[in-house]
Amino acid sequence: MEYRVGVIGGGQLARMMIPAAVNLGIDLKVLAENAGSSAALAATEVGDYLDLETVMAFAQTVDVITFDHEHVPQAILHALVEAGHDVRPGPDALLYAQDKILMREKLEQLGVPVPVWAAVSNADELASFIADNGGHAVVKTPRGGYDGKGVRVVSHADEVADWFVALAEDGNGGALLAEERVDFSRELAQMVARRPSGDMQLWPVVESVQRDGVCAEVIAPAPRSAGRVADVAADIATAIAEGVGVTGVFAVELFETTDERLLVNELAMRPHNTGHWSIDGSTTSQFEQHLRAVLDLPLGATGCRDTWSVMVNVLGGPVEGTLADRYVAAFADQPTVKFHNYGKAPRPGRKVGHVTAGGDDLDQVVFEARAAAAFFQN
Repeated sequence: MEYRVGVIGGGQLARMMIPAAVNLGIDLKVLAENAGSSAALAATEVGDYLDLETVMAFAQTVDVITFDHEHVPQAILHALVEAGHDVRPGPDALLYAQDKILMREKLEQLGVPVPVWAAVSNADELASFIADNGGHAVVKTPRGGYDGKGVRVVSHADEVADWFVALAEDGNGGALLAEERVDFSRELAQMVARRPSGDMQLWPVVESVQRDGVCAEVIAPAPRSAGRVADVAADIATAIAEGVGVTGVFAVELFETTDERLLVNELAMRPHNTGHWSIDGSTTSQFEQHLRAVLDLPLGATGCRDTWSVMVNVLGGPVEGTLADRYVAAFADQPTVKFHNYGKAPRPGRKVGHVTAGGDDLDQVVFEARAAAAFFQN
């Protein structure tokens, strides 16, 4: 039997599905935003994912549609489903990754712990929320934000005055998401894969280190997580996956608070940065697992290959030259570290690649991963 998977979006997530698809003999096709996309090797068409005709034509060439990002409009997603195409995850699940206010409402319905929050439509409502929550708030645009974009920590409502102006100009009666500033000790992430039949596999919960709102490092499994933390994270992610009907790989980002609670921060209904370690560090990578899940194939085991795996993002890239110009020195210095190049031009703050190291001594593994990444970041 021939399997044909179509991926909307040509970023690094689609790129990292290519080796898994090759190994499984899956025909992977990508609808990319431009000819120079990260996933250009599998880009069979360049087109606008906001254009219904373009997306429908692309869907005709594959058996199932999945995604590199969550920005395809609901109208197009529903049109695909109504035309009989398998869309995984489907629009009813993707809705909660596209709109942070709807996500918070759904999580509360499911009884999942979240930060104190409110939908605020004007400066007065935000000022009241700030006053009730210690003089500070984390304000987010409900749609479109990622890697720290669309997020501001404020102590006065006028610090997001431009966002309220944009809401008024939009004319759709929207709101911003205001949340308490959580007193957390660290950030965690739980990755899950779910088939249409409901079967699931979970990877170990991981710890992520954020810098300037961007994931910088991931440790798998999260230190000091065995037992209660791992169990609670798994229970939360399982409840969400079942509650919204996710198909494919799914990430739940969590705060571990100073009083040892776990609160859901964000959801991603696709492979995720905090799961990149699994390419080299797990029995089944998140990218192979995603393809298995959306095709409703039996899922692979998710155990760790090493006691510890550490993934470090390469952010920005070299000021001069390319990542490949640094290969000789980096590979000679850290021969056991695995490097992944996303084929992107260097740019400040941009994720252009990552490295993964593994071993039995966490301090040594962290050193090796950081040392390898450093070759590509200056």
